Amino acid sequence: MAALAPATTTTQGQESHLPKAHGLRQWLDREAWRQAIIAIPYLWLLIFFIAPFFIVLAISTGTAQLGLPPVIWKETFPYGTSDNYLFLTQDAIYWQGYLNSLKLAAISTFFALLIGYPMALGIARASGAWRNVLLLLVILPFWTSFLLRVYAWIGLLGNTSWFNRGLTSIINTFFPFWAGGGDHIQMMNTNFAVVLGIVYSYLPFMILPLYATLEKLDRTLDEAAMDLGSKPWQVFRDITLPLSIPGMIAGAMLVFIPATGEYVIPSLMGRGDSPMIGRVLADEFFQNRDWPVASAVAVALLAVLVIPIMIYNFFQAREARRAAT
Repeated sequence: MAALAPATTTTQGQESHLPKAHGLRQWLDREAWRQAIIAIPYLWLLIFFIAPFFIVLAISTGTAQLGLPPVIWKETFPYGTSDNYLFLTQDAIYWQGYLNSLKLAAISTFFALLIGYPMALGIARASGAWRNVLLLLVILPFWTSFLLRVYAWIGLLGNTSWFNRGLTSIINTFFPFWAGGGDHIQMMNTNFAVVLGIVYSYLPFMILPLYATLEKLDRTLDEAAMDLGSKPWQVFRDITLPLSIPGMIAGAMLVFIPATGEYVIPSLMGRGDSPMIGRVLADEFFQNRDWPVASAVAVALLAVLVIPIMIYNFFQAREARRAAT
């Protein structure tokens, strides 16, 4: 058997006499597989986000019809129309849906941050064994069905529940001027119930990125500030809080974006006369059978959500520039 001809390659000024087959195998081991692994998330993004988005975008430029397919396009150029987007600006229910969604999502994000920050700080400052236990308690609700947890809140907040009756009795006893002496407090089918459900459901998404940021902070900075005479609250205000801003932004994004398009919680716990945009979108698809308008609502919602992503990228880029300098 003829031996493979040696190949002469130059690496940093030194000659190598590795055979070509060995060099090809090295390239496959290093470059091809590395490129293939890197391509997987891009392929995933292409198949499950970009392609469906362009399909929805195409449907939003069509016209609804009764039949299959439920949408048609013009036969002459331009094949699409912007009438569906103009319709969104003319009907008040869409504006109210967007504004109501943004308002409730912002309120929910604020309370999630208010509750999640001390929890994340406590976990980050706990000892190793307790830290694992506390993290497990944060993740534990995900082991139960999301729908089941929402129905549990419906049972608690209902007018005839033991929780509602007990809370009503306490308020009637200590704050009679507020409760008005009624036999129950109306909590279900209110914006309060929607905010409560969103905060409860998305709180781990606020805690985990905050914990990841707080856990990496250099504790010697706190000790140095204390040695220089700073009070604990001054150390928190001047060191811990500013350095944890990236985690706060990441957590706020993870709560605000899905909360804006939330459908299940507003449908089961919210007010019928003040729907969020996720419920409006579902009604267009499944009740009105108007796919083009529903797709226009979805595309407009995506455009609304891109704004906070751009804000987040801005802060990330600014933080990277600061770190580089």
